[in-house]
Amino acid sequence: MTAAENVCYTLINVPMDSEPPSEISLKNDLKGDVKLKTEALKKVIIMILNGEKLPGLLMTIIRFVLPLQDHTIKKLLLVFWEIVPKTTPDGRLLQEMILVCDAYRKDLQHPNEFIRGSTLRFLCKLKEAELLEPLMPAIRACLEHRHSYVRRNAVLAIYTIYRNFEHLIPDAPELIHDFLVNEKDASCKRNAFMMLIHADQDRALDYLSTCIDQVQTFGDILQLVIVELIYKVCHANPSERARFIRCIYNLLQSSSPAVKYEAAGTLVTLSSAPTAIKAAAQCYIDLIIKESDNNVKLIVLDRLIELKEHPSHERVLQDLVMDILRVLSTPDLEVRKKTLQLALDLVSSRNVEELVIVLKKEVIKTNNVTEHEDTDKYRQLLVRTLHSCSVRFPDMAANVIPVLMEFLSDNNEAAAADVLEFVREAIQRFDNLRPLIVEKMLEVFHAIKSVKIYRGALWILGEYCSTKEDIQSVMTEVRRSLGEIPIVESEIKKEAGELKPEEEVSVGPTQKLVTEMGTYATQSALSSSRPAKKEEDRPPLRGFLLDGDFFVAASLATTLTKIALRYVSLVQEKKKQNSFNAEAMLLMATILHLGKSSLPKKPITDDDVDRISLCLKVLSECSPLMNDIFNKECRQSLSHMLSAKLEEEKLSQKKESEKRNVTVQPDDPISFMQLTAKNEMSSKEDQFQLSLLAAMGNTQRKEAADPLASKLNKVTQLTGFSDPVYAEAYVHVNQYDIVLDVLVVNQTSDTLQNCTLELATLGDLKLVEKPSPLTLAPHDFANIKANVKVASTENGIIFGNVVYDVSGAASDRNCVVLSDIHIDIMDYIQPASCTDAEFRQMWAEFEWENKVTVNTNIIDLNEYLQHILKSTNMKCLTPEKALSGYCGFMAANLYARSIFGEDALANVSIEKPIHLGPEAPVTGHIRIRAKSQGMALSLGDKINLSQKKTSL
Repeated sequence: MTAAENVCYTLINVPMDSEPPSEISLKNDLKGDVKLKTEALKKVIIMILNGEKLPGLLMTIIRFVLPLQDHTIKKLLLVFWEIVPKTTPDGRLLQEMILVCDAYRKDLQHPNEFIRGSTLRFLCKLKEAELLEPLMPAIRACLEHRHSYVRRNAVLAIYTIYRNFEHLIPDAPELIHDFLVNEKDASCKRNAFMMLIHADQDRALDYLSTCIDQVQTFGDILQLVIVELIYKVCHANPSERARFIRCIYNLLQSSSPAVKYEAAGTLVTLSSAPTAIKAAAQCYIDLIIKESDNNVKLIVLDRLIELKEHPSHERVLQDLVMDILRVLSTPDLEVRKKTLQLALDLVSSRNVEELVIVLKKEVIKTNNVTEHEDTDKYRQLLVRTLHSCSVRFPDMAANVIPVLMEFLSDNNEAAAADVLEFVREAIQRFDNLRPLIVEKMLEVFHAIKSVKIYRGALWILGEYCSTKEDIQSVMTEVRRSLGEIPIVESEIKKEAGELKPEEEVSVGPTQKLVTEMGTYATQSALSSSRPAKKEEDRPPLRGFLLDGDFFVAASLATTLTKIALRYVSLVQEKKKQNSFNAEAMLLMATILHLGKSSLPKKPITDDDVDRISLCLKVLSECSPLMNDIFNKECRQSLSHMLSAKLEEEKLSQKKESEKRNVTVQPDDPISFMQLTAKNEMSSKEDQFQLSLLAAMGNTQRKEAADPLASKLNKVTQLTGFSDPVYAEAYVHVNQYDIVLDVLVVNQTSDTLQNCTLELATLGDLKLVEKPSPLTLAPHDFANIKANVKVASTENGIIFGNVVYDVSGAASDRNCVVLSDIHIDIMDYIQPASCTDAEFRQMWAEFEWENKVTVNTNIIDLNEYLQHILKSTNMKCLTPEKALSGYCGFMAANLYARSIFGEDALANVSIEKPIHLGPEAPVTGHIRIRAKSQGMALSLGDKINLSQKKTSL
C-alpha cells in the first residue's frame, strides 16, 4: 500500500505560499511562551506532513512542550505524535517514546474527562504495540470512569487494540460484555455492542437474547446496530431467522425514522411471507407521508418500487394502493409522478374503482388551486393516469369522462389536450359511451378557450354525431360560436354602430376615417376604451378567425361537410336537406369572405382556402365516393392509429413482464439452504456492505461483454516516457464526482521534494481540494488522488502540471506539463422516454440547435441508427413498426436525459443515395436540440467522433 493510500485520520489544510522555517528558529520558538509554542508546533506538524523528518526537535518537544497543561497544546501534541516517525530505520521503537508513553499514562488518569477521552481516541490511531502495552491497565480503568465520554472512547480504544493486537487484551470481548450488561448510557452501549458484533458475535447474540423484549426502549443508535447484527446473523445462518424476526417486527414501530427504514429493509430480505412484506410496505408508506424531506420520500418510494418488481410481492402491494395514494398530499411533482406510476402499475380489477374515485377527487381539487406552479403539470399527470385506467378497465370510463370533460374549457392547454386525446380514444373504443360523450361535448363546447382544443372538439363532434338531433345541436353550437353572419358586414356595422353615439358625447376634436369597405366612420377622443369591450363580447370562433387563425376554419369546413352529408342520409325530405346544406355552405362562404377581407389580423392562407373550397364543392355535388371518404375512411385511419398504439404498449408491457418474471432460468442449479456451505452463504451480497461501497463510490459496475472495455481503457497517459517524472491517470466517474487516480513515477536518480500535482479545469468542473505535496525517493512512485465535482453535462477538460524541487539543487522549481484529460459526456447521459407531444413542445422551446452532417462508412440505414443510439446513449422514440421495411430514407426522433435533469433531443433524417450504387454510405443530417449550449455542442462532438464504424 502506498503512502498516499494509507488510512488518514487527520486532514490539515496547508497554505502553500508560506516559507518553511528553519529547524533552529523552531527550536527557539518551542522554548518560548505558550503562544509561540503553539504556532511553532503547528509549523512542525505541517513540515512533517510535507515529508520533512526533523529528528532534532523530538527531545525539545518532550522537554519543553509535553509537560504543559494547556488544552490547545495537548490537542496539537496528539496530532504530532500521530504523524511523527516513532521507529528507527531498522524498525525498532525510539528510546524517547518511553517518555511520551509515560506522559500519556498520566493523561489517562487526568481528572479532566475531555483530556482522558481525547487521549483514548488518539490511542485508537496508534499502530505500535510496544507503546500501548504499558497503557493497558490505565485504559481498562477508564471503563469505570463516571463520565460517559471517557467510557465510550475507552470501549473504542479497547476495540481497535483488540483488533490490531489481540495479545495485549485477550479477554476484551468478555470485559466489554460485562461492561455492556451494567451500562446505562446509550452511546456507550452502542459502541460496546458494535465491538461485540465484530469481535465476538456469539456474545453479542447472548446479550441480545437477554434483552430482546426491551429493544423498543433502547436509543435509536443502539437499535440501528441491533438491526445490523440481526441482518448479518440471519444472512450467514438462515436458521436463526425465526429467533429474531419478531424483534425486527417490533422495531418497525420505533420512533426513529432511520430505524424504521433499516428494519423494513432487513425484514424484506429475511422473509418473503405476505405479512412481512405488508408490514414493511406499510412502514415505508408511513415514512414517506411523515418525512418532510423530498429526497427521503423519493428514496423510500424507490424501495417500494423495488418491492413491486418481485412478482410475489406485487399482489401484497396491490392491497395497499389506497395507502400509497395518500402520498399524493405531498406538493412535490416528482414524488407525485412516481406515486401515480406506482399506483398505476399496481391497479387491478379489485381496486380500480377506489383508485378512480381518489384520482377524480384529486382532479377536482386542482380545479381552483393556482398558488402552486406545478398544479397544471399535476393535473396533466392525473388526466393521463385516469386515461390509462380507463383503457385498461373500460367499465371505469363512464365515471371518469364527465369529470374530465369539464377541463376542456381549462386555460391550461396541455391538460385540456390530454383530456381531448383521452375522449377521442374513448369515443372510438367504447360505442356505448358515444351518446354521453357527445352530449357532454356539446355542453362544454362554447366554453372552450384554446383554438387547438376547439379544433379537436369540432373533429370529434363532426365524426361521431350520428342522430338528427345531435347534428342540429352541432349546427346550433357552431352558429352560436360564430356569431352574426355574414361576418364581414356585421363587423363593419358593429364598428360603425358603436362609433355613432360617440359623436354626441364627444368633447375632443373628431376625425373622419375611411373603413376597409370604403364607408366613412367617425372616431372621437372618448372612444379609446371601446375596442377592449368589443373584444370581450366576441363569440369564441369569431375571435379566433379575427385573430387570423384560419386553420380552425378549415377544420370547421370538414366538420360541416361531414354532418351535412350524414344529415342528407338521415333525413328524407329534400327541402330540409337543401336547407341544411345551404346553411353549411353559407358559413363556409362567409368565412372565405372574411379571410379575403382586411378585417382579420392575418389573411387566410392558400391551403385553408383550398380546403374550404373543396368542402363547398363536395357539398354542392354530394357524390357517394366523397361521402365514403369523409364519413368512413377518416374514422378507419383513427382506428388503425389507436390499434397500432395499443399493440406497441402491449409489446412494451410484455417485454417488461418478461424482464421481471424470468428470475431463474430453467437450467440454473437449485441451491438448498441446508446443504449450502458457510463460505458459500457469505458470498451472497451483504446489503450493508453494498450500501457502504455505494456511499464510497466503490460500486463494482458489471464489466461489458467486450474484453477490451476494461479499466485499462480509462487510463490516460499524461507525460512522456522520457520525462523526469512519468504520470498516468485512471479516471473513475461516479455520478456527480470524478476521481482521478494519478500514478507519479520518479525516473531520475535524485530525490524529488515537494512534488505537487497542480490541476485546473475547463467547463462545468470544479476541483474539490488541492492534492498534497509528496517527497519521491530515486526511482520511487506514488499515487495521488484528486476529486473533481461535475455540475452539468458538457465536455470538460482537466489540465495541469507536476511541479517539484530536486533535493540539494540550487535551481528553481522544475515543471512537467501534463496532457489534457477529456471527460466523456456519455458517463452522464441516460436513455429516457417522453410522449410525442412533450417532444414537440421541448423541440419548440429549446433554443440551442446543433446540426451535424452525416459522414460515415455505414451503408445500411437501420445499422447507422443503431450505431448512433449505442454511441450516444439515446433512446429512439419512433416505434419499430414505423422504422421497419425499406424505402431508401429514414426519420427518427431520439431522446435522452442527463443525471442533472437536462433534456437532449435529436432528429435523425437520413437517406441512402441509390444513384451512387448499393455500396454508397448513408447521407443526411442529425439535428440536436438542448436547453444549454454545452449539451448541444458536446452531443454533436460525440456524434462526429463516433459516426464512422471502426473495424475491429
